[in-house]
Amino acid sequence: MSMSLARSAPRSTHTERTLEADLCIHIFTASAALVGVCLTVIGLIRVVTATTKVGTIADDLLAADATLFMISCVLSYWALRVRNVRRMHRIERAADAIFLLGLLLMTTVCGVITWALL
Repeated sequence: MSMSLARSAPRSTHTERTLEADLCIHIFTASAALVGVCLTVIGLIRVVTATTKVGTIADDLLAADATLFMISCVLSYWALRVRNVRRMHRIERAADAIFLLGLLLMTTVCGVITWALL
């Protein structure tokens, strides 16, 4: 009986580590893609502001947003490379929090762009 418990403990730790790595990979890929989205929208805003003469702070906010997503991307990559599970959890939480902050800022930027174009 105790032998089966000893065998199941490493599997749950391994499964937990695998799930954490999956989350880090998702944060890594999504934040890297969103850096590209932010840079693309900055370029589009520059074109629109040049042709319509409408000024907005959306491009500045998107530059800050791209920075947040890049920090999240680097932190999630770092969490994937760390061997210590406790340290990985802390880095992953930081990457997750910064990623969510970037999403919140991106939503705010969408509102700013919509309000500026009205």
